[in-house]
Amino acid sequence: MPPLLRKWLGRRQRRVEGIRARLGFSMALSLLPFILLGLIQVRGEYQQLTTDLKADLQLAAERSVREAESAFNRAGILLSIIAPEGQAFDCNTRLYGLANRVDEVEALYRFDTNGTVLCASHGKQSERFGQVRDSAWFKALANGSATSKIFLQTDTEGSQLALAYRATRPLGDFDGVLVAVIPNSIFSLSTQDMPLPPDTQTGLFDDQGRALTPVEGLSFGQSFTPLKAWLAAHSREPQAVLRAKGADGVNRLFAASQLEGQNVYAVISAPAASPWFWAQSNPIRFLMLPLAAWLTAFAAAMLASERIVIRWLDYLDRIAAIYARGRYTIRPVQAENAPLEIRHLARTMDELAENITRRDAALTEALQEKDALLREIHHRVKNNLQIISSLLSMQQRVVEDPAARAALGDTRQRISALALIYRTLYQGEDVRHADAETFLNELVGHLVASESLRGPLVKSSIEADTLSIDPEKLAPMALWLVEAISNAQKHAFAGRGGELKVRFKVDGKTSTLEVEDDGPGMGDVTSGVGVTLMTAFAKQLRGTASTRKADNGGTIATLVFETPSTEETPVRQTPELDR
Repeated sequence: MPPLLRKWLGRRQRRVEGIRARLGFSMALSLLPFILLGLIQVRGEYQQLTTDLKADLQLAAERSVREAESAFNRAGILLSIIAPEGQAFDCNTRLYGLANRVDEVEALYRFDTNGTVLCASHGKQSERFGQVRDSAWFKALANGSATSKIFLQTDTEGSQLALAYRATRPLGDFDGVLVAVIPNSIFSLSTQDMPLPPDTQTGLFDDQGRALTPVEGLSFGQSFTPLKAWLAAHSREPQAVLRAKGADGVNRLFAASQLEGQNVYAVISAPAASPWFWAQSNPIRFLMLPLAAWLTAFAAAMLASERIVIRWLDYLDRIAAIYARGRYTIRPVQAENAPLEIRHLARTMDELAENITRRDAALTEALQEKDALLREIHHRVKNNLQIISSLLSMQQRVVEDPAARAALGDTRQRISALALIYRTLYQGEDVRHADAETFLNELVGHLVASESLRGPLVKSSIEADTLSIDPEKLAPMALWLVEAISNAQKHAFAGRGGELKVRFKVDGKTSTLEVEDDGPGMGDVTSGVGVTLMTAFAKQLRGTASTRKADNGGTIATLVFETPSTEETPVRQTPELDR
């Protein structure tokens, strides 16, 4: 590809990539308003959800208080009724019968003014109360500061909520205490009919933050400082909903309502959902609607960019690909209907292709002229060498000295070999390279034919691989072959004829040229003009020359050298005339 076209295509490719990148960035930026809209919606919905949840929790706490007060009131009414008869005959049996018939009561006890058990529905369980006289709830009832008291009775067997009622004599003096143990199942308050989260939990707590009823996952005890401080403030004035991390490690909202006349609170707790949690539970409103709006805008923008920009860039890209294959006659005529910038780019491509076409035509013409001149030079060199060969032939015929005649004959053969090289070049398709197979066939034929009239018949055979080789390498190889065949003609075929075999094999990085005769052998020849020339020609090819005895008794001369690198000449295509 011409450097000018490669440079232009590179700029065009970077420009297209820049347009696509800016378009993608613009579309990604266009998503930002939809994301902000979704975040605003999430924040608004979350705030509204939190406000509604706080209101629902407060209502649920008040409802729980009413249910707890109802249970304590029923137990208190029962205690007030049985108070006058609490010390009657066989009171244990009477209290046992009442405890079994009334669902709100699990056990009934009657204590005297010293805290001693007088009657009990379950005698063995009366020991669970321990030193009643020293308990805070008994003292409060004894001194008249309260008529009833709710307390948590705890021992090794567990904890139960109890209601203590102050018994009085007709004149109002303290006459002991009646205690009703309330079953925990009474305070398993249901929240299924309220719009509350699934993990909502309820329970009764005292003003120290201790759970009076079993609450799964919310057994705070004395260590839950936030709830203790909040309930203490709540006893003086109702407080807003508390937000704190519960014992389960989850952020929760707490709402409380106080039982009338008691330091007992109904506390209800629900997870404080985060905005992200709300978004996950409302994917359609948070994600689907903004995403659908963005996809609609993206599709519209992509459709518009496709119709206005992208399809024309693809069209120019196809034209550029055709130019890259060397077809510069194609013109982007359809781009006349494109936007202004695309038309300008198409005209630039048209001018570029026209300039390349003109330059290519000029280069082709110059190359053809160069080839013609080079062929003419080769032809003239070949003619000059033939003239020199003819002169040597004439001189050889008039020389009477046999050694001089032989020397002139050898020189004439070498010059003829060089002339044959130039003839092969200017007659071939490529004036810079010659095919080794063709050249060897012609050279061997020429050398054998030149000696056929002066002696017995010599039969020759050639096996050669194809190799494109330049004259610089071909000349020493041809001259080495001339010397090898001349030696065979002088020493192997003189006066007898024979068979000459020439083999040329290309084996990767090395090539081998062999000349074999069937004569009596040259003996141990290590000196002479021929051997010196053969060694010199081998060094020019960066190879080695050697001789060895053949299996049939003849001699094999071998030349091993580096295979010349083949430079492939680019095939010039004729420009097409279609549009």
